[in-house]
Amino acid sequence: MDIKQKDKKYVLGTYGRYDLLIVRGAGAECEDETGKKYIDLGSGIGVNALGYCDGGWIKAVEEQLETLQHTSNLYYTVPCALLAEALCERTGYKKVFFCNSGAEANEAAIKTARKYSFDKYGAGRDKIITLNKSFHGRTMATLTATAQEAMHNYFFPFNEGFVYCDKDIEEIKKHKGVCAVMLEFIQGEGGVIPMDKTFAAQVYEYCAANDILFIADEVQTGVGRTGRFLCSEHYGIKPDITTLAKGLGGGLPIGAMLAGEKCESVMGAGTHGSTFGGNPVVCAGGRYVLSRIDDKLLSEVKEKGEYIKSRLSGVKGVKSVSGLGLMLGIELSRKKAADVVKECISRGVIPLTAKDKVRLLPPLVITMEQLEKAVDVLARVIAE
Repeated sequence: MDIKQKDKKYVLGTYGRYDLLIVRGAGAECEDETGKKYIDLGSGIGVNALGYCDGGWIKAVEEQLETLQHTSNLYYTVPCALLAEALCERTGYKKVFFCNSGAEANEAAIKTARKYSFDKYGAGRDKIITLNKSFHGRTMATLTATAQEAMHNYFFPFNEGFVYCDKDIEEIKKHKGVCAVMLEFIQGEGGVIPMDKTFAAQVYEYCAANDILFIADEVQTGVGRTGRFLCSEHYGIKPDITTLAKGLGGGLPIGAMLAGEKCESVMGAGTHGSTFGGNPVVCAGGRYVLSRIDDKLLSEVKEKGEYIKSRLSGVKGVKSVSGLGLMLGIELSRKKAADVVKECISRGVIPLTAKDKVRLLPPLVITMEQLEKAVDVLARVIAE
């Protein structure tokens, strides 16, 4: 029995896998079991920010593995404190809560928002508004927060206290008993849909005027993905809470909730926790990732994103290209996104899908030579 057969026999079938077995990788390239090479335009859905097996990242992780791999959060560790310091200094936030995934970071944000409002106003002010086509995770609370009916089948009953709205400030204002608005500046799983800046500003101003927390889910957009460290920087907005995950760990599981001044003292001992949150090895990897996300790299991310947009604009079969930096969605006029991805993989390029679009989330360090080659393949497949 080969690996694919073993996977089908023993792994719960929750993923629609492509017929691809990845066994190794370096930078933006990976190989299958036959030695065939692929240029990866998905980076583990935005996780491998520095590509596969970055040498400096491996060194940082290995050195920590040889020192201390885990201990309880009842005690202090060096990597946890230093990563928290680096994140706060980089973003201007006051405190960090570490966990293991984006969903967990969003769970922490939900709990923080409700406790903030309860502490200040008492019971009954607990609703959280999210936007239609949003995606915030697959736990019960974050799945409830996800405003996509197609993802809600089978799992009833859902948690109370979530309200779904269109991107319409007047609709948002109608709802009473609201403690927070949680949104994505670019809806990734919803189809790589950037938020209108005017609408974002309206929500921010409304929240500030009514002491409603503004929560930014930057699980996919954060850590340099859009050409700024946080996507909120493009909008000139400082959310009360920002959640991160994916690219922060460089390939190891991590989530982080960044709390601003309003929220820095809301959660005390015993109000929340995570056994593996702030794990020394993961935090050591995260510190190295942050050290690499400098102004030069962010400028390159913007340039690469603009190259992709200019190269694909006008290609037969491309209707539009949305997104920022290296988080892009390609709307097609003739072919299905899943068919394009399958054909690209057969030709040595790995893109992703998001709803009916082809989605690109390449490693931030992908070279221009690799990018040009991959985009050439993508353009040919779409145009054929």
